[in-house]
This record gives sequence, C-alpha cells and structure tokens, in this order.
Amino acid sequence: MARRRKLQGPVELDYIIIDRAVDTSYLQGATESPALPESESTMPSVATAVATPQQAQAINSEAGRKALLNMPISLIEPCAAVDFGLQVSADAVGEAKAGAMAWGIASVGADQSMTDGAGVRVAILDTGIDATHQAFKGKTIVGRNFTGGDPDDFADRHGHGTHCAGTICGDTVDGVRIGVAPGVKELFVAKVLDDQGRGSTSGMLRALRWIADLPPDKPIHVISISLGFDFPGMVDRLRKGKNLEVRFATSLALTAYRETLKEVESWIAALQLENATKRGVIVVAASGNDSRADVGPDNVVGVSVPAACEKDIISVGAAHRGPSGKLRIAPFSNVGPRLSAPGVDIVSARKGGGLVAMNGTSMACPHVAGLAALRWQNEMMTNEQATASNVRAALVANSRSTDFDADVTQASRGRGMPRAP
Repeated sequence: MARRRKLQGPVELDYIIIDRAVDTSYLQGATESPALPESESTMPSVATAVATPQQAQAINSEAGRKALLNMPISLIEPCAAVDFGLQVSADAVGEAKAGAMAWGIASVGADQSMTDGAGVRVAILDTGIDATHQAFKGKTIVGRNFTGGDPDDFADRHGHGTHCAGTICGDTVDGVRIGVAPGVKELFVAKVLDDQGRGSTSGMLRALRWIADLPPDKPIHVISISLGFDFPGMVDRLRKGKNLEVRFATSLALTAYRETLKEVESWIAALQLENATKRGVIVVAASGNDSRADVGPDNVVGVSVPAACEKDIISVGAAHRGPSGKLRIAPFSNVGPRLSAPGVDIVSARKGGGLVAMNGTSMACPHVAGLAALRWQNEMMTNEQATASNVRAALVANSRSTDFDADVTQASRGRGMPRAP
C-alpha cells in the first residue's frame, strides 16, 4: 500500500506510513533516534506511526533522508474544510421555514421517497458534531478526535460538521425538514478538522483506519467527506515559509498532491476490501471550491483530493437554482464531478442550536451521502446481498441532467442531480 518515495531536500513531517514488512529499527539505527512507535490500530499490511520531535529532527537530517530512501514510506500533507465564503441569501432560513423544508430536500426527491435511511450506518469526516443539537436527538453518535488533544473530544466548535451531518440525517428543526435520510440512527463522527477547519491528511487516513476497525457487527455503509487537499494553501506556505519562487513552490505542492492522491486511493481501496460485510462502502466527497467561473469560463479548477480519486469515491459539485427555475452549477464549484447536488443557500443545523444557511460543495456532498443511505436501505429491502457497487450504480443511473439549464455542461455537472428511490 505504501510506496517508496524519492525525497528532494529537507522534509517536514510528523506522521509516516510504513509497510509492515519493513523493520523500523533500520531507521532507528540509521538516525540514532528512538524506534518509531506503532499506532494502536492498523490495517493488516500497513503500520502507522507518529514521529516524536526528536525523530522528526533526525529524519530531516541527511542520514535520515538516506534511510527513508530505503523504506516504502509516505509523507502526509495538509487538508482543509471545503466551505466557501459566498454571501448566502438573507432570507434562506426564512424561506425554508415558510416552505417547511430546505430546498435541497425536494430537489433530490427525498420528500417523496418511501425510504428514510433506516438501518444504514453513516460515518462523517469533518469538524466534529454538536451532538446535543435537537436535529440529532435519539441518534446514537460514536466519535473520535484525530486533530490532537483528547481523542474522545469530537465536539464541533466550528459549525461545518454539524451543518453537514444535519443535511445527511438531521431531524426536523423549527418546523423545517433538513435531513435527506432522517431515519439514519447511527452516526460515526471522525473529527479530522480542528476548530479553525484545518487538518491534515494524516488525520483523515487515521480516521479511515478507525472506521475500518469498527466492530464487525457495525459495518459502515456510507462515508461523507467534505474536505480537500489545500493546494493553494500549501503553495502559499512553501512560498512564504521557504522563500521559494512560485514555480518551485507549485512544483513541490503538485508532487505532494499526486502522492496524497495515490495514498488516499490505496486506503479507500483497502477499506473496501476490509469492510466487515465484504459488501463495500459508499464514499462521497466534495469536489472543492477553487473555481471562479463567474470571472471567466477558463477560471476553473478540477476536483480536489480526495474527490479526485476515480475508482471508489463519488465526487460532488454544487448546484443552485437559476433564474429560469432550473439548476445551474455554482461558479466556485470545481469541474469534473461525478454528480452534482444542492450547494447554495443550504439550510441545516447550526452548532449551538437552530438553523443556518451555508454554501459550498461541502453542502452538496452530504445531500448525496444522504441519498446513498436511502439507496442502501432500498437495496437491502429488495436484495439481501446488496453491495456498494449496486448502490453506486443506482445513484448514478438515477441522476438527471434535465434538471439543469441546457447550457450547463457535463464537465461542470457530471451525470447530473441524483434522485431518491
């Protein structure tokens, strides 16, 4: 799973993934640093370890880099929440209250579905969750913190994760239906982003491993990931922190992006194979908000990691209601998603209570995660051997491009808006 990577220049890391077949004492002897500790939970073929400050210093030395060249390791790069600072409509919450429903619920047909997600387990990788919010009353919430500090503190002090969770499966709040699949009663929350919405892919990968290690009688059916590799942020940090020219900073960030993409793909593939039921899991990820199509048609960016993983992840772009009454793609939404879903003026749970409207592909992603829960329930009702591949195929096959204005391209919307069963 982990690959050998050629290191160029000093490296900065606090987390490495090592092929289990490798004797980590090799690194200890080569750098005169303590042996790397194995993490408390691992996949069968891979060990993970957090480097101490002394180890990090040793690894950053010339001897350490030479030692790492003989070990199949991966360095982990930063990621961030993919929310967007676009002004939300002033009356978004009022409009939702007047209609007794967030507009996205009707757009995906969840209000007409005979399914509600009952019996489906959903995992969320985000800023945590406000488990005391009325939207989650009566739900069983299991969580873990992967941002440092108390591992049992997965409280959301940012608001992003609570909002996303509400869209997936939140109950009615203040008379407004906000959840696509309110029948989901078991949530597994991995806090991989801190209170500022920042994190690292190391936290994300540890969270995926935690999900893989959950009890066999509690297999996860759907994973929702509304975060992405912070490519512009990494370029900026390299440029300012290392005093690098833009072209060199961009080159280094691009290398890190490619390596992170490969690593995430490997872990997602392993998660599919190690799923307790062997039926697989649906992974949904936000496409990212780096485009500026409102400035010009060429000011667009492709989907970010982890959404860029082609095989096992459903990438989701953000749609909004256009003047014609049909849908359009939000100008910030990265191009090349597999599907699109409501992502502008999305009313959902606010940390601390009540409702709030947010924009972003982060808001689109949980709509599809909720639909995946509905599809899982529908498949399990009709097929005892339902698999993730069945659910994924049904989601894509039941997506509609006709919900969009005629000039909205497939490159920007993907297959279109998925529908509830």
